[in-house]
Amino acid sequence: MADGATHDRATFTAMTDGVEADWAAIMRDAQARRGQHVDAIVSHLKLLGGDYGGFNVDRLEHSLQTATRAHRDGRDEEYVVCALLHDIGDILLPASHAEMGAAILKPYISERNHWMLEHHGVFQGYYFFHHIGLDRDLREQFRGHPDFEYTAQFCHLYDQNSFDPAYDSMPLEAFVPMMRRVMERPVRSIYKRVEE
Repeated sequence: MADGATHDRATFTAMTDGVEADWAAIMRDAQARRGQHVDAIVSHLKLLGGDYGGFNVDRLEHSLQTATRAHRDGRDEEYVVCALLHDIGDILLPASHAEMGAAILKPYISERNHWMLEHHGVFQGYYFFHHIGLDRDLREQFRGHPDFEYTAQFCHLYDQNSFDPAYDSMPLEAFVPMMRRVMERPVRSIYKRVEE
């Protein structure tokens, strides 16, 4: 190929030396891998299986219950995928698990759902912080935010009550097509134009 790029990959060793043909090779590779990020996310979700963290159900079952409840309540696919991934960071980033789920989905979801994901950890604290020496009303710092009630509702209707070992959750495989549709193309990303 012209300017030093091969058919398979770029040849530069520093981006300052890259040429259009290099970036064309990189973009071809990106297109060939399209959708594989969903497979990687599903693999990580499966790591939550068997990790109870002291709860009555494992973390995967909690995620499935949360998403199933949202789905059965008629929420749209974006919301259901948010419910599924809300705690994906529990074992990788336990000190900031909510932010991890929010970061994964940020390019693909509305600002409202992103805010809900990013802050649900503080809002969920309303149900247990007082039992571990923290302020259960920590969420009050966000009172007045347009998405305060939306996030409180998510925690109340779907998150805090999804620890039931007898609940009939949908299997993970039922949510994968929803994930693929929601995460097919970024809606809020610097790469949005490239993906179109």
